[in-house]
Amino acid sequence: MNDALQSLLDLLDLEQIEEDIFRGTSDAAPLVPRVFGGQVAAQALVAAGRTVPEDRSAHSLHAYFLRPGDPGAPIVYTVDRIRDGHSFTTRRVVAVQHGQPIFHLSASFQLHEEGLEHQEPMPDVPDPLSLPTAEELLPRYEHLFLGPGVTERMLQARAAVDVRYVDEPPFGSVGRPREPKSQVWFRTNGKLDGAADHPLLHVCLATYVSDTTLLDSVLLAHGRGGWAVGDIVGASLDHAMWFHRPFRVDDWLLYDQESPSASGGRGLAKGRIFTADGRLAVSVIQEGVMRVPRGKK
Repeated sequence: MNDALQSLLDLLDLEQIEEDIFRGTSDAAPLVPRVFGGQVAAQALVAAGRTVPEDRSAHSLHAYFLRPGDPGAPIVYTVDRIRDGHSFTTRRVVAVQHGQPIFHLSASFQLHEEGLEHQEPMPDVPDPLSLPTAEELLPRYEHLFLGPGVTERMLQARAAVDVRYVDEPPFGSVGRPREPKSQVWFRTNGKLDGAADHPLLHVCLATYVSDTTLLDSVLLAHGRGGWAVGDIVGASLDHAMWFHRPFRVDDWLLYDQESPSASGGRGLAKGRIFTADGRLAVSVIQEGVMRVPRGKK
């Protein structure tokens, strides 16, 4: 396990300050002066999960990003125990900074049971080890980025998780609209063991990563390079995930993403996360603000 992954695990290890109240610290997003949305969602799910019996696993979350998070201030997470049923447990979490809610999440947990089984097939894609790492890929596009420090900040942000693009990333096809589909392989840079090897933590880490590349597919449809290039400004608005089958985030996972629509200054993207052996593990849907800056038409 590298230092960056350990730092991410520490970030998700919330301090309990009262019953059902937790406090977390933050890192700044790599390209904007606010808290990364995936971090807030993952921390909120950690807070919810710590109030749920061990025999129940997260099966869905629905969240709204309300205000930009301040990376210089702690975030307080308050958990509301909505329901404890025979099979399902529901929690609502509100994240607060400077006296105002910045994020809220509803999460549902389920006792394991057997039932009907079917799934969509996994796409045919190259092996992840045949694809370039971030260290190999990002410097190729440095001439397109907003400044000389962008590559280093992006590499730092991805040091905990190995993310590999199957096709050219949006910042590699600026000015060339293409099919609004994107695929990446990802896994943590190191194995999770000991206390870190907990099913909830695998789910929370996948939640963290799910907000990293999902809106890429919206950018591709319009030939936009995104935040690193500076031809789009925006932020996540809402985020929903369904956890279908067990998975390990320290094994390779395929994140298959596409955008069915963009309108009204917003872009919609949906994703499917598959295990390397083809099991559909997670479904994701997100909408984000996607605005073209003045002078970037």
